[in-house]
Amino acid sequence: MSRRSRSLLVPLAVVAALGLSACSTTDAPAGSSSSGSTTATDRGATGSITVFAAASLQQTFTTLGKDFELANPGASIRFSFAGSSDLVTQIQNGAPADVFASADEANMAKLSSSDLASGSPRDFATNVLEIAVAPGNPKRIAGLDDLTGSGVQLVTCAAPVPCGAATAKVASAAGVDLRPVSEEQSVTDVLGKVESGQADAGLVYVTDVQGAGGKVDGVPFDESSEAVNTYPIGVLEESEDPDLAQAFAEYVRSTTGQKVLAAAGFGKP
Repeated sequence: MSRRSRSLLVPLAVVAALGLSACSTTDAPAGSSSSGSTTATDRGATGSITVFAAASLQQTFTTLGKDFELANPGASIRFSFAGSSDLVTQIQNGAPADVFASADEANMAKLSSSDLASGSPRDFATNVLEIAVAPGNPKRIAGLDDLTGSGVQLVTCAAPVPCGAATAKVASAAGVDLRPVSEEQSVTDVLGKVESGQADAGLVYVTDVQGAGGKVDGVPFDESSEAVNTYPIGVLEESEDPDLAQAFAEYVRSTTGQKVLAAAGFGKP
């Protein structure tokens, strides 16, 4: 017996009676793809799925999950957020999950090459790095060169994590030798150390700075364009509710989903 119920498709007539099929002419319905194709959520999806998503997606995916559930009262979305590389390891070790959203293509490719991803994952967003500093930028950090000073406590992501790989690329492009006092397993851990004052600066995504709500300031730098991370999303082979999983993945890529992502600072895929 499956660990949760399969998604059920409610007839269009019932959905219409419940008022779930109403949508504006300027926006895509819940669960529709940007091309306007009809999906399971257009007819009312039910069931429960678990979404493994990169830590940098926590705020936006939490919002998208709530919006998806409102549009589909019979559906339930659970999330697990962490560094993409850690999530891949968990999935490879048998952790039950239906959808994976990675902060880079390399970690998604690990699942595809292991036959753990079903079909072809689709890109849904992009992101770039920014330097997070304390409000007011007391260390007067203006670029990557300033992160090499002996008086600056820098934290970054570890190399296997997408933000860590991006950090290595931008450092190479700038010709600087970054020596962080610690390397974290997720971008939210880097941000947390800057917010708490345990570090003077951290390399995070522009979306993390925006989502911090004034707890940190952001310092953009030209070399960030050398490491644009593309975010793919895909249904996992072992999903016990692939219809609902696919519906949520399409919802993320829909016009509605893209508006939420854009508002958080993500770029187009």
